[in-house]
Amino acid sequence: MIDSRTLIPIGCLLVTGALALAQTPPPAPPPAQAPVAAPAYPAPPAPPAAAPTPQPAAAPRAPAALLDPDDLDRIRELAQDARDQAQATRDYLEAQKPLYQLTHPPTPPAIAPGPLYQLTHPTPAPGDWVRDGIIGGIPGGIGGGIGGGIGVGIGNGYALNVPMAFAQSSSIGMAGRPRMSDDRLYDAGLRALDNHRWDEALEDFNQVASRGGARADGGWYWKAYTLSKLGRRDEALAAVAELRKSYANSRWLDEAKALEIEVRQHSNQPVSPEGETDEDLKLMALNGIMQSDPDRAIPLVENILKGSASPRLKARALFVLAQSGTPRGLQIIEQIARGGGNPDLQVKAIEYLGQRRRQPNNNQNQLLLEIYNSTNDLNVKRAVLNTFRSARDYERLAQIAKTEKASDLRMEAFNPLGDVAGQPELWQIYQSETSPDMRIAILRVMLRNGNADKLVEVIRNEKDPKVRRTAIDVLATQQTGAADRLVSVYSAEQDTQLRQAIVDALSNQRNAKYLVDLAKAEKDPKLKLRIVDRLSSMHSKEATDYLLELLSK
Repeated sequence: MIDSRTLIPIGCLLVTGALALAQTPPPAPPPAQAPVAAPAYPAPPAPPAAAPTPQPAAAPRAPAALLDPDDLDRIRELAQDARDQAQATRDYLEAQKPLYQLTHPPTPPAIAPGPLYQLTHPTPAPGDWVRDGIIGGIPGGIGGGIGGGIGVGIGNGYALNVPMAFAQSSSIGMAGRPRMSDDRLYDAGLRALDNHRWDEALEDFNQVASRGGARADGGWYWKAYTLSKLGRRDEALAAVAELRKSYANSRWLDEAKALEIEVRQHSNQPVSPEGETDEDLKLMALNGIMQSDPDRAIPLVENILKGSASPRLKARALFVLAQSGTPRGLQIIEQIARGGGNPDLQVKAIEYLGQRRRQPNNNQNQLLLEIYNSTNDLNVKRAVLNTFRSARDYERLAQIAKTEKASDLRMEAFNPLGDVAGQPELWQIYQSETSPDMRIAILRVMLRNGNADKLVEVIRNEKDPKVRRTAIDVLATQQTGAADRLVSVYSAEQDTQLRQAIVDALSNQRNAKYLVDLAKAEKDPKLKLRIVDRLSSMHSKEATDYLLELLSK
């Protein structure tokens, strides 16, 4: 297992590299070379055509193998660590912003901020400091550590003077561990258990349990499990008792009972570190028996799943069961996916059912929709949504987006619908939505392959100016016909701010031709000055010719 201290810089390096690559223009093609004349030799006679060799029939494609759970966990751990670092950097800079504003009062302009000054010094958009900060963080990351470079870049966007020692001292730019949500702490505790970092796991689960949130009962169970591994058996039994007392209806009680029995049976025996290696032997033996005699192996797997084994051993046992492809194995996985086990195993079972979606005669997605509608567990619902997203099951995602009450889950459901050409499901959801914030969220999904005509309808008929502005930004990203439609909206629009937004959208497209046409027809001197300002930053023939035309008058 790669240490998280190695994974964290790698994750940030990947993120920063992707940002840098996204902003690097493609290399210019090499100049065409003149063809070299071939010597005038007579062409050799063509060889006789060979008889076609009969090709064997293509073998049927084997079902896709399930992804190894260790690989999946490694990917999740890498992504989560990168997200934690980014959040920690944002939290630090947000905390420093008031101090900076206190010690660095704004400098007034040399001239009074009249209309001309405001026109030539536009106020940056709210998100510009983030964009500029990330761009600035890319070169900063080379000298000061990738994560620290991003932090310094964002700080520069804030106009903060963050010293380079800050970037060099830590990949997240701050000492100490950032405060994490219950879900992140819980997942971090499970990773620590898998790597036998008992003290770290105990700290994580102790926090989850003490907060009393949605995962507190699981935190109490794994706290008791970790204490038993540390040989602190009395404290482990006390944690089990607290779980039973505070969460009488918890789905962890059956496993807590098995853990309690195991702890009492070993109460007079010393803790053996060598015993932890038994898990690998058990997994190898279990996998061998499953391949040679599945009927004998399945009851052994059931005992592991119902007992007090480690999260890694249970997950691997479930993986072996999913790989077997036996009817009884699939039945057990479906039972666990419906809630017939602890919540962690339920999420794993849903993932494995999702990986079986391409096998013939598969109706797993309908089963997963039933599970989604029958549970209130947010983690289970998200696991189902992730499965539908991976399967590109847009029909069921649209069903959930139309009926789900929780706004965050609705957004997770309709986000993948933006991949559908024309996005008909998204427009149905948009028309039934009344909240401006949710309408803006839906529009932001309609990038590149949306319905441009419907976006024009929104710009013309929507009452909320923020929604209209968002529709303009989205229309500018469409692959075909965006510029023509933006110009038609501009000609009929009376709102000055929206006309400015259209000018900016065309400028972002580097569309000098349309901007020149707008400038020639524009009567408002402020708007015309704005258009000319945008043209002055373009290096194109249309823009240069128009600027020379203005100078010649």
